[in-house]
Amino acid sequence: MTRLSPATLRFAKEGTTRFTYDRKRLKPRIVHLGLGAFFRAHGALYTEDALAEEESDWGIIGVSLQRPDQRDRLAPQDCLYTTIENGRNGQKPRIVGCVLNVLVAPEDPKAGLDQLSDGNTAIVTLTITEKGYHHDPASGHLNTDHPEIRHDQEHPDTPLSAVGLITAALARRKAAGLPPFTVATCDNLPSNGALLAGLVREFASLRDEKLATWIEQQVPFPSSMIDRIVPAQTPGDIALVEQLTGLHDAGPVMHEPFRQWALEDRFVDGARPRWEQAGVQFVSDVAPFEHAKLRMLNGSHSALAYLGYLAGHETIYDAVSDELFARFIQRLWTEDVIPILAAPPGTNLDHYANQLFSRYSNPAIRHRLWQIAMDGSQKLPQRLLSTIRDNLQRQRPFKYVALAVAGWIRYVTGTDETRRPIDVRDPLAAKLQERIASAGPDPVAQVRAIANVEAVFGEDLPANATFITTVTEAYQALLRQGSRQAIADLLAETA
Repeated sequence: MTRLSPATLRFAKEGTTRFTYDRKRLKPRIVHLGLGAFFRAHGALYTEDALAEEESDWGIIGVSLQRPDQRDRLAPQDCLYTTIENGRNGQKPRIVGCVLNVLVAPEDPKAGLDQLSDGNTAIVTLTITEKGYHHDPASGHLNTDHPEIRHDQEHPDTPLSAVGLITAALARRKAAGLPPFTVATCDNLPSNGALLAGLVREFASLRDEKLATWIEQQVPFPSSMIDRIVPAQTPGDIALVEQLTGLHDAGPVMHEPFRQWALEDRFVDGARPRWEQAGVQFVSDVAPFEHAKLRMLNGSHSALAYLGYLAGHETIYDAVSDELFARFIQRLWTEDVIPILAAPPGTNLDHYANQLFSRYSNPAIRHRLWQIAMDGSQKLPQRLLSTIRDNLQRQRPFKYVALAVAGWIRYVTGTDETRRPIDVRDPLAAKLQERIASAGPDPVAQVRAIANVEAVFGEDLPANATFITTVTEAYQALLRQGSRQAIADLLAETA
């Protein structure tokens, strides 16, 4: 077995794309928090493409905020890794070189803080998932009671959270007279840049109001919309990469051909890679792009994840290959989402829906429903509940989205339709299951108990009779006859 490394690059099989720039000229200019599969198949590849277009020094340092897994995979191969583009016409391997190092914050919190504080660091990017922001998804405010936030207030030199780390590094740079860095979040959150700016300012104001004001005035937090389907790594991926490239890679990434990144062009002193040469769309207003993506792609993903999982499907491809689920997701778009959604400039939403369905139907992408279903309490507000709120405001029906929300409630009970246990991964899982149990066997009481979780549903939805009634009817249908028949009945009812 020949392991991937700078010394073995030349042994890669024909058909493997290899970087041609001089890797030694790269400097740690970008620090990415949460170096998972998605960023390595998205933001890192945009950077890699920009490096291929012109000589520059935009190298990336990854900081893992939770576990050493990524460092342990990548460090022995000098942080080189392989991406595989899985298209309908085959697989395209590519070896990526722009990641220079991976730090593990729990092992050495000061190392990540030192890297962000270094004057060479011009941009900090993040993909830490919704729960990594330690905020109340319904209100958008910082959860000051979260253990990591409390720790970071008491121990600012050894931060554990992303918000604490960013604030501590900016405080150091302000004290040293250095310019700040740009903070560009890439997570699926509405107005993600503005949200993170607010969280950092809230956190900083608990320490130092002058620091909070300086951050507000000096630090740009550009909002963005990112899109690419990147399934979680499987053991078979490593064998596939070795077969295609002839090299063993412990940290490969699989992805679909499609990708998109819409980004506000607000950076400290204009310092950034020339990402536009790689296809990044620099826009003045990200909101229409993020709303379309969150509600159409992410919303339909969540709907398929809960209802499809309950019906026994394993992946998005499996679910949309089921004619019943295919019809359901298309009707969810046409009935509940598109009529209340403003189209991004140059976008036809019906064509966008067709494009999404084509992507879901790619048999080479095995995007597991269980993976998508994780952290639903953090995802529902922006993916599904925002669509419901808009329909309520316009006095429109929303039965397809309501069935998806009911599917989530059914999913978090912890058992599927065949009474098998579900491994529910959610920061509120224990609280949600306790509420369902305390409500007893009455489905009406169960829906009411879950809807009163203010961090998810806010104060408005539990008080709205139309919302409660519609979701309760959907939930009762799921309990009574299962997801497949509930979908079939809904399709017949709205035909």
